[in-house]
Amino acid sequence: MPNIKIFSGSSHADLSQKIADRLGLELAKVVTKKFSNQETCVEIGESVRGEDVYIVQSGCGEINDNLMELLIMINACKIASASRVTAVIPCFPYARQDKKDKVGSRAPISAKLVANMLSVSGADHIITMDLHASQIQGFFDIPVDNLYAEPAVLKWIKENIPDWKTCTIVSPDAGGAKRYSGTISLWSCAVIKPCPELCGHSKICNIFDIFSAFRLISAGATKVYAILTHGIFSGPAISRINNACFEAVVVTNTIPQEEKMNHCPKIQVIDISMILAEAIRRTHNGESVSYLFSHVPL
Repeated sequence: MPNIKIFSGSSHADLSQKIADRLGLELAKVVTKKFSNQETCVEIGESVRGEDVYIVQSGCGEINDNLMELLIMINACKIASASRVTAVIPCFPYARQDKKDKVGSRAPISAKLVANMLSVSGADHIITMDLHASQIQGFFDIPVDNLYAEPAVLKWIKENIPDWKTCTIVSPDAGGAKRYSGTISLWSCAVIKPCPELCGHSKICNIFDIFSAFRLISAGATKVYAILTHGIFSGPAISRINNACFEAVVVTNTIPQEEKMNHCPKIQVIDISMILAEAIRRTHNGESVSYLFSHVPL
């Protein structure tokens, strides 16, 4: 793949390396550091003139520092004459702040602000995954590819749950249950939280709301798996998972999970690096990425 550079930010070096390995490329050289006054400094270590540049930085860890680092890296590549700069943001920061929380609220729409900052810094294109709300794409005046973890999740279910053909997909809303059941061809139900009896007796459940596990077991489920995309696990989440009746809590590696896995053996990870790598390859070659909405690259 000529005329392409892959840079890694500080937030998730392991995922960046997996993407580069998948593409058969070396990560481009960059040095990021902080001055004594805590300002972020970025030094691009090789020429990007005329190159198609991809910068991988997830919205996790020290989110504000990592976001600022991403903006500076984009701008550094742009003013160094890169032909195109794409920000690959597996977990989009501030995505939950995508609207005012109530009528008359003075709260900002921070996701829109982040979109503006990325555009102003010089980003030509955004690749992200499972936005909190798909309409966030409308905050941008540049192309945004919102990829889905769903194909990788379904692949994991088929490979790791022996009785997957008889399991029940459970979701806190009808839309989630319908989306997955239509793809995997299973009987499913949308669980309205006051009515756990909607779950069929003696079923293996794949649930997307981790706080309903006990209610499902009491309603007759034999095993409960929690499956979600961006496993942030803030506050007391780890201790609650350890004390819950989950068979496993399955998350994507859009966010680093190694430390959390050390404290919680129930956490398992779905690798989505091949989806992001294929999106980069297709973007670089001018191909459609819609295939990735329903397929995992081989």
